[in-house]
Amino acid sequence: MRVGLIVNPIAGMGGKVALKGTDGVVEEAIRRGARPVSPDLVRLFLRELSHYPGARSIVFLTGPGPLGEDYLRELGFKFEVIPLEVRYREVDGVVIPDTGPEHTKALAREMLDKVSLILFAGGDGTARDIVSVVGKKVPILGIPTGVKMYSGVFAVSPEKAVEVLVKFLRGEARLEEREVRDIDEDSFRRDEVRAKTYWTALVPVVENLVQGSKEAVKADESEELEALAEAVAEEILENDGIYFLGSGSTIKRIKDSLGIEGTLLGVDVVEVKDGRARLLVKDATERDLLRFVDRDPKVVVTVVGGANFLFGRGNQQFSAEVLRRIPRENVLVVATPDKIKGPIRVYTGDREVDDKFRGYLRVRVSSWMERLVKVI
Repeated sequence: MRVGLIVNPIAGMGGKVALKGTDGVVEEAIRRGARPVSPDLVRLFLRELSHYPGARSIVFLTGPGPLGEDYLRELGFKFEVIPLEVRYREVDGVVIPDTGPEHTKALAREMLDKVSLILFAGGDGTARDIVSVVGKKVPILGIPTGVKMYSGVFAVSPEKAVEVLVKFLRGEARLEEREVRDIDEDSFRRDEVRAKTYWTALVPVVENLVQGSKEAVKADESEELEALAEAVAEEILENDGIYFLGSGSTIKRIKDSLGIEGTLLGVDVVEVKDGRARLLVKDATERDLLRFVDRDPKVVVTVVGGANFLFGRGNQQFSAEVLRRIPRENVLVVATPDKIKGPIRVYTGDREVDDKFRGYLRVRVSSWMERLVKVI
């Protein structure tokens, strides 16, 4: 069986440093202290795959060096390399591959009619590049390594991507058409988080192992959401302390109700004292959060609709290092009922931290009601 593997080696670098993606801003990400994350997650995927019988019989068709070859060679898999020039550059002392969408598209083009499935490591931008070339001629599956992953083409984690691949190779995964989505920039400018559909792709799907697409807030939820935000804001103002307010339109309404100019897609650090909220850090990075983590902060976050993620999608500032030092009871989850479809997920890349949040968590679903939701 021949399987394609395309790695975006700079995907995800913008997450912990409060950038909303990495494409086009990798230099700024490095200046803020970011380091590559995609290579380690690909290694994690391959190590997990190596435990399955028959995995070594897979022949991967991949790109040179950091586009796939390096990791397959390191973990001892069979592979063939598509010839492609890869250059490197140095940014503030960090050497990174000088790669972009043209590399992803060139590899995808060469894989057409040669592989049964294209695995890729990246985010929504990488998915868009691949599907713009292959359409629905070849199934694709994303190993999630990006900052924002609103498309329905990603496994819920690198480890679960292995299970999907194995079931696909055994003929046990069904193929579905799934949306390839990315942030709608026009909606973003209006302070709305809406994911726009660009393409549809053919994806191997196994129940609970492949995420759904990010969903927009329905118009008829607006009044309900406003009441929820106002109620949560009032309760926050009654309790002095430090708050880490997460990303998304639900939390943005809470920020507005607190009277602060917080970010829509970022994490903000707020201090509440004597019934007033003061913005300490706007669009905080992981490093910013670590500065305040010893002050017993409360975390207010929502669930990514469709994908059903609490941590691990679009809010990587809440890293394993940050969440390890925050008690579970200090996390307040706010979401409208329509966003809670089945269990919600946490994936930080650290099993011990993820396990801390597993079980049942209270989710505030209206101005007066909570719901117990399972975290997996």
